[in-house]
Amino acid sequence: MPLGPWFYCLKHNRVEDRDGCAERHRLGPYDTRQEAEHALAAVAERNEKLDAEDREWEDR
Repeated sequence: MPLGPWFYCLKHNRVEDRDGCAERHRLGPYDTRQEAEHALAAVAERNEKLDAEDREWEDR
């Protein structure tokens, strides 16, 4: 059983180990499979935070 690192494949919408799809199709690396499983949520949270910071900056 693979031990990682782990990646989230955007092409297949699943978690893969290092032998998965090409790097251009995936997010990561992540230390754990669980982190990779939540990759899209982490990206969405980060984008929301950055968008809020951009709005703050533009309002100055």
